[in-house]
Amino acid sequence: MRNLKLLKSLHSSELQSPGSPQFLCVRADTGSLLVASQYSITEYDPRTGQVVSEASLTADGFLPEDGSGVVVGLQDLAELESACLATAGGDVILFNLNTCQLECVGSVDSGLTSMSWSPDEELVVLTTGQETIIMMTKEFEPITEVGVHQDDFGEGKFITVGWGKKETQFHGSEGKQAAQKKIQEVQAVSAWDDRRPRVTWRGDGQLFAVSAVCPQTGARKVRVWNREGILQATSETINGLEQALCWKPSGSLIASTQRLPNKHSVVFMEKNGLLHGDFTLPFSKDQVKVKELLWNSDSSVLAVWLEDMSPSEDGQVNTYIQLWTVGNYHWYLKQSLHFGGDPQQAPVWVCWDPERPLRLHLVRRSWTSVTYDWGWTTERSLGLDAADDANVAVIDGDKILVTTFRRGVVPPPMCSFELTLKSPVNQVTFLCRPQRTNQLAAFTADGQISVYSQDSGEETEKPANGFRIVSRPLVLQKTFSVAAQRDDPLALRQLLWLQDELFVGVTSGQLPTSSALQVLHPAEDDGDALVIRSEVEVDGVVVSVVHSAQTGTVALQLEDGQIRKLLWDCPEPSVQNWRDSSGCNINFPVPCVQTSLCSVSGEEYLLGLTDRSHLYAGDTELASNVSSFAVCNDFLLITTHSHTCRCLQLSMLTVKGLQAALATDKGQNDETLRRVERGSRIVTVVPLDTKVILQMPRGNLETVHHRALVLAQLREWLDVLRFREAFECMKKLRINLNLIYDHNPKVFLENIETFITQLTSINNINLFLTELKEEDTTGSMYPRPESGPVQPQPQVSALKKVDVVCDALRSKMESMDPNKFCLSILTTHVKKTVPELEIALQKVHELRENPSEAPGAVSAEAALKYLLFLVNVNDLYEHSLGTYDFDLVLMVVEKSQKDPKEYLPFLNMLKSLEPNYQRYTIDKHLKRYRKALLHLSKCGQEHFPEALQLVREQKLYSEALRLYESNSAQYKALSCVYAEHLVEQQQAEQAGLLLWRCGETVGALQAFASSSSWRNAICVAQHIPLPPDQLALLARDLAEKLTEQRRFSEAALLLDQYAKDCEEAILALITGAVWEEALRLIYMHNRRDITETNLKPALLDGVNTQTVFLEAQVTTFTRHRSRLCVVRENKEKARLDLLDEDGPDCPDAELYSEASSAMTGSKYSHSNSRISSRSSKNRRKAERKKLSLKEGSPMEDRALMFALGEIITTVDKMREEVHGLLRALVLFQFDKHAEKLQSAYDRALQMMEGAVPEVWPENVQNSQAPLTGPNSTANSIMASYQQQQRPAATQDLEVLAPPKMRNGIKWKLAILT
Repeated sequence: MRNLKLLKSLHSSELQSPGSPQFLCVRADTGSLLVASQYSITEYDPRTGQVVSEASLTADGFLPEDGSGVVVGLQDLAELESACLATAGGDVILFNLNTCQLECVGSVDSGLTSMSWSPDEELVVLTTGQETIIMMTKEFEPITEVGVHQDDFGEGKFITVGWGKKETQFHGSEGKQAAQKKIQEVQAVSAWDDRRPRVTWRGDGQLFAVSAVCPQTGARKVRVWNREGILQATSETINGLEQALCWKPSGSLIASTQRLPNKHSVVFMEKNGLLHGDFTLPFSKDQVKVKELLWNSDSSVLAVWLEDMSPSEDGQVNTYIQLWTVGNYHWYLKQSLHFGGDPQQAPVWVCWDPERPLRLHLVRRSWTSVTYDWGWTTERSLGLDAADDANVAVIDGDKILVTTFRRGVVPPPMCSFELTLKSPVNQVTFLCRPQRTNQLAAFTADGQISVYSQDSGEETEKPANGFRIVSRPLVLQKTFSVAAQRDDPLALRQLLWLQDELFVGVTSGQLPTSSALQVLHPAEDDGDALVIRSEVEVDGVVVSVVHSAQTGTVALQLEDGQIRKLLWDCPEPSVQNWRDSSGCNINFPVPCVQTSLCSVSGEEYLLGLTDRSHLYAGDTELASNVSSFAVCNDFLLITTHSHTCRCLQLSMLTVKGLQAALATDKGQNDETLRRVERGSRIVTVVPLDTKVILQMPRGNLETVHHRALVLAQLREWLDVLRFREAFECMKKLRINLNLIYDHNPKVFLENIETFITQLTSINNINLFLTELKEEDTTGSMYPRPESGPVQPQPQVSALKKVDVVCDALRSKMESMDPNKFCLSILTTHVKKTVPELEIALQKVHELRENPSEAPGAVSAEAALKYLLFLVNVNDLYEHSLGTYDFDLVLMVVEKSQKDPKEYLPFLNMLKSLEPNYQRYTIDKHLKRYRKALLHLSKCGQEHFPEALQLVREQKLYSEALRLYESNSAQYKALSCVYAEHLVEQQQAEQAGLLLWRCGETVGALQAFASSSSWRNAICVAQHIPLPPDQLALLARDLAEKLTEQRRFSEAALLLDQYAKDCEEAILALITGAVWEEALRLIYMHNRRDITETNLKPALLDGVNTQTVFLEAQVTTFTRHRSRLCVVRENKEKARLDLLDEDGPDCPDAELYSEASSAMTGSKYSHSNSRISSRSSKNRRKAERKKLSLKEGSPMEDRALMFALGEIITTVDKMREEVHGLLRALVLFQFDKHAEKLQSAYDRALQMMEGAVPEVWPENVQNSQAPLTGPNSTANSIMASYQQQQRPAATQDLEVLAPPKMRNGIKWKLAILT
């Protein structure tokens, strides 16, 4: 849906050369033009108007001096730096462009009628006056010479399989009469045909076609030859075929023209000579003749050069050039150039530029040349409000095809409506005024501007046939004439409609390198004519003009990429440089073919897209793979060559933010990106809507609802409480409905009634409820824009989202109309986190018992059917059983597919049972064992064994005890059973408590004794009571168990008070190093002999043991500390070496040491993939296993830190024990031993405390900062950064944290210092 817009036109000054131009070609390397006349060949630069080189063709006799000579071919040969020229007299001449020398390289006596070089300039084809074809190499060595007219069809002759005769074959819609039709005689060529052969090459140079007049029929035939000069195919007999011939460079079709009695057409042939499509020229019968057809280099535009067949009333012959394009198999006339009837202004030769596909050159009889540069553009309305219909205008000759994409998507070549004008249209522009952007103006080839606007009349009633008018056509309001522009075609370009009757156009300036901006408005004396109100000269060629409807800014782009701003809304318009907010001049680095104004973070920018797919915002490149873009409201939409469509919100991004966003593709939930079909281009974006219209390469349209536009529109609707529009959009585009609540939970809960009222439909409310999930979609599926406002979250963290929404909706619906919203109320019960099926079933049962007579009320049958739709019938059946209401059960089961034989016997059996036992049976069937136990406890003594069995099977001991009286036999039986269970679970002490309180003292004593609960055991023994000898025996047994558990003080108490054995008690205390308590018993029982025999030797043994232990710990600590320093040095060196050499890119790179497996090939591996599948306990065990102290292990340094921490903790815990030992030693005058112990222990503590900062430095305790500095590399910095970001494991935290020492505990004795 693109049009051709003239970007610039270059008019050269008249050359002072004799004769008139006959041929024109372009030098691809310099861009200069080669023009041949009957007297000379001239090379000149159209940009400067200077002649570069010139040579006379008459001086050496190549052409006659009387001016009757004819040039039949001219070709630039870049490799030879020459131009090849062929004359009708038969000479082939080389013109050296460096020396300006002419050389005749060959001559044909019969003369030449045409010359055509292959696209690769390797071969040349000449047609002679004897109607032969001569093929030569680029060195002009003959390859072959054949006759133009051949009797044979060629190598591609069709094969006839002989299926029947023509009379018996199927003839389609023509019927059997076609078999009897006589072959019509072929008409001879028209009188105006020059009867010269035409030669055209295919783009790859493998084939060429020749159109020549057949001597037998007098009509033209097209023959296709290969580059060896072998005939491939001959065209079918085409009546009315004319002289124009051009092969499409892409190779698919050969274009020519055909004149029939009822139309004049451009026809296309395949390489086998068969016709393949056509289009009709917009002229009446015998009005014009086609002089030439010319394809541009990329096959996108076909130029048709026409001329009137007969002079007009004023005796002048008009000349036209038309530019045609194709899309969706429809040919559009995009531009029409009318050159009038002045013979001096008529073009004598036309050609496309070989390098620039949309550049057209022509030379006039007056020796002036014109170069037109075209560009593709999509003419779309520029509105930003809902009044804009998103119009797109497509030029098609004298018609404008307008499609209103807000009303509907109509694929081309169809449209919403057509506007027909009196003359072909060359430009279309939409009005740049808010609320009126649907109005358009068309600039036609006859120099008139037609203004169309919407019909202001009342809309007609709905037609009787039931159809409704969706898009009302625009109505012609006025036609202005631009008299000053009638003589020169396309002199006025880049037309812009700023206000009601105010236009701005661009024309050529006084100099070739300048332009003029003309502000046009109606004349005071003639309101139908536009005159120049003011004119601004611009130093540079203006190639694009854009207007912002929002700010009123008009921006200009010059051909070298410079940007200017037009100040038009003032008495004297002026042009100034484009500056940014800091006052610096801003220009495009290279010219752009598409431009648009937009606002980024409050600053206005001109966006530009180059023909190389680079997108710029001023002088800043945003992306380099953009195929199209559009700005709509606050969004920038682009399509890329990687087949994606990006949509970015400009107000939330800076220019650098745009660069970053377009540089990378984000995750799968990135709302700014979506995939599109290959080659898609943006046609338009519907303002304040979600539709983006894309056009595929073949011409068809596709409408996508870009996620970013959809979510932005939804957020806007939800902010203003337009729930209905948001819901309908989300349902249509399959957006998760949770977003309605998640967008702003507080606002939603405060406006529940508005939500229900706007949705109205029960089905819509039910759909919303059924889609509810606990997931917060604004954090997962539809994350908020990074710079967007953060919505406050309601204080309902303790409650679940689904429950909150269901309860709020149900409460509001019950207060509004419970009958109307019955199904939705049922849905709120079913959808809760724990479905309330019993309540829902109860409501259904109430409907059945008391049906509502209100209009629109739901029946019980319908409600139950709906419940069965939401819930599995078996689940509903079981929940109905749980209500103990058999009427409800029958109502549910009747709607299921269950066989009555399955459920009727079971229901009948239940009905026959006593009520409590019936409920017990139902609950046990439903596996609701607690409820079953409750009901069974009410069934009497006879069912207690069954209850006891249920308690044992389901382990409901605590629940069962609460159901019986504490003084009952059942309570005692349950306690005994529970105690047995506790003993099995290694909880004998609790079992003893149960047994003791229910009177089972013997069992309680055994339980307490087995659990070493000696106090309870003694109490029970005295409660029984036990005889003294048995009590003493019990005390000894308990003391033995306590001694094994190293509970020496408690064992000594039992032995002393209950076993009456003071000596054993004192020995137990000495064994446990409880010195003071042992001394107390010695003196209490007057056993001072034990002091000498046991106590003092034990003190000396304790000193020796503690001293040896301390020495061992200090030695180990010193060894680990030294090794740690070595490991750290080697590890740091190895880590830097590995990272600088592009070593392993992993977060644990800092763990490598010189002796690690990475350096020495150790058997230890860094991976432990099996750990992930283990339990947490096993994971901790595996983590500890990794901390191996063996030299060379991967984590040796951390293992050393862990071991050092363990030593410090162990030594620090000895403070109390050492203090008690020191006091006892001093008491018995072992001062030397005490001093030695105190000194050794003090040195150990000080040494360890001083080593803490060394072993656990600050940079190890905290997360390591990214490694930077002069010796770092990109790899080392990234690895250290990843390590910083990686969450530390619990084991790592334990290792990296230094142990805490209890310096507050006073253990020293002052008398020893």
